[in-house]
Amino acid sequence: MAAKHTASCDLMVFGALGNLARRKLFPALFQLDKAGLLAPENRILAIARRDLDTSELRAELVRELRAQHEPETDEVDDAALDAFVRRVDYCRLDFTETESFNRLNDWHNTEHELIVYMATPPSMYGVIARNLRARDCCTERTRVVVEKPIGHDLESSRVINDELAEVYRENQLFRIDHYLGKETVQNLIALRFANNLFASQWDQNHISHVEITVAESVGIEGRWGYFDQAGQLRDMVQSHLLQLLCLIAMDPPSDLSADSIRDEKVKVLKALKRITPDMMEQYVVRGQYTAGTSEGRPVPGYLQEEGADHRSSTETFVALKVEIDNWRWAGVPFYIRTGKRLPEKYSQIVIHFKPAPHYIFDPDQKHLANNKLIIRLQPDEGMSLRILTKDQGLDKGMRLRQGPLELTFSETFETGRIPDAYERLLWEIFRGNQYLFVRRDEVEHAWRWVDQIIRNWRDSGDAPKRYAAGTWGPVASIAMITRDGRSWYEEA
Repeated sequence: MAAKHTASCDLMVFGALGNLARRKLFPALFQLDKAGLLAPENRILAIARRDLDTSELRAELVRELRAQHEPETDEVDDAALDAFVRRVDYCRLDFTETESFNRLNDWHNTEHELIVYMATPPSMYGVIARNLRARDCCTERTRVVVEKPIGHDLESSRVINDELAEVYRENQLFRIDHYLGKETVQNLIALRFANNLFASQWDQNHISHVEITVAESVGIEGRWGYFDQAGQLRDMVQSHLLQLLCLIAMDPPSDLSADSIRDEKVKVLKALKRITPDMMEQYVVRGQYTAGTSEGRPVPGYLQEEGADHRSSTETFVALKVEIDNWRWAGVPFYIRTGKRLPEKYSQIVIHFKPAPHYIFDPDQKHLANNKLIIRLQPDEGMSLRILTKDQGLDKGMRLRQGPLELTFSETFETGRIPDAYERLLWEIFRGNQYLFVRRDEVEHAWRWVDQIIRNWRDSGDAPKRYAAGTWGPVASIAMITRDGRSWYEEA
């Protein structure tokens, strides 16, 4: 991050006592302040319905931030912590009571730019927006932050976006997808477009296929009611994984402006090949975990989780074969998988390059001949290029060995900690940069593609395939990629 603090801003956080604000927003804001990136006059108003006063909120924040610090990478700085919480005030507010929004004007310094962060359910976005407008709390310079997913299908996303559009212009809206704040995800743009080594090889002539894996070892963690309404396709694929696919597959933007990057991502979403009902068996695998073992201990199945509806057919695992109908990617499959209760937690992208057209080495080693670029999003963010070299030793002849050219961010840049995604995203919001945020047409094209898969599931009536907790999903997901003569790369 640049060593320059932000402009003078007032930040209002609606839903300030919820999990998102406590676990992500306030810790990220504290880190920004500690790094000297917030202007001295920047203030934060925590807004919620609970009956608290400012001193009680500040005491809660101190406890939360102390409990969340990471001793191995970050020391608690008492002076910095005290300075941060003194920026924070509290306002008890019923979001549906228009008159009470007058209190926000009393707090806001009109000489400061205003940022409104809606850390609330999406159903409240329109209510809050209209009440802010009714009490003249916003201007054309106000920035408004909302969390994805926007809606649960195309129709509901349009309703929410229409409500926001009644009050705010598109250039005022910052739709957060926290994956876009990860250091490695941003490095995809630098890797592809700053290095001709990759830029010249990034197409169907040189790449055979691409894998995207986002694996979670946890189950529902008490969120059964929410998750059962969403499922893994809506919760992970529609937002996070399709965004990753767009950054891998998009054409070079004309510049690094927000709309240039987002225009190219939209082109990818529009080119996604439709998955018709007759393609479902070979292109889509839907799974649901049963009882098994995770990290050495027995865990219940999805239908045995607390509060579960035993008739649920919601998927906890999805694997997809995605094709992009354009010149750059014709014939290159993108294999995507994501699930809960898998053996470990990691997120990675694997680019499989085609082998050289003529192979002259030991025929028994021909299976090693394709290079792989492995991009790790978590844990241990970094990149690894798997290349072939001659094995060492007089007796080895021209035997080959595969090894990595490794870039681990935390080691290479000698930093004790990599900033959390929300730190980067909040920093860009303070600066008014939209390039890491999702535009309305991106949301709608993603939903349009996902909705047709959900309709196919509903029309077929097929139940999700079972897989034991602690395994890599249904056997059908392995068969899907094996049919094409390939296999999932599982060296995390």
